[in-house]
Amino acid sequence: MLSKKIFIACDTNNISKVRKIIKNTSTNKLNIYYKFGLQFFYSKKGRSYLRKLNRKFFLDLKLNDIPQTCVSAINSIKDLKNCMYITAHVNGGLKMLKSIKKESLKTNKNLKVLGVTVLTSLDDKSLKQVGQNKSVKNLVLHQAKICKLAKLDGLICSAEEAKLVKDKIKNLEIICPGIRLKKKQIL
Repeated sequence: MLSKKIFIACDTNNISKVRKIIKNTSTNKLNIYYKFGLQFFYSKKGRSYLRKLNRKFFLDLKLNDIPQTCVSAINSIKDLKNCMYITAHVNGGLKMLKSIKKESLKTNKNLKVLGVTVLTSLDDKSLKQVGQNKSVKNLVLHQAKICKLAKLDGLICSAEEAKLVKDKIKNLEIICPGIRLKKKQIL
């Protein structure tokens, strides 16, 4: 059984807030890691902060471009030694995913590549609007198979689809996005 990991989203571009989040959630009792997305990574000082961060972290960039551009993107983060996960959209295709995985092994042997399946903001109706005829559940399962073919380390999917994927696809780490609290909580 894999050890459970908790990823705390640092969804801000404010470094002071990130420092406060890390300070208030640090513990030796749980496997806590921090997730940084586009908002922080592209902020004026975000990337520099990540380079110096002395903790393992998850970079949620959702790469989705032609294979060579994604390879270059992976190569460009080789200085982020504590980056343990990076994400790529499965809808970028098998060739793109394989290219990202291959480059990640050259860039940082500890970097795991996770396929992003259907965004949690999408439902069956939203998928039809963009020309997709599969239901969310069927598309997630289809994309999980692509992750397996690309030899990715895991995938991101809603908790609603996680059991379906676990039952059908073996040996893929599954990470589920967190649930937003109803009341705005200030850290």
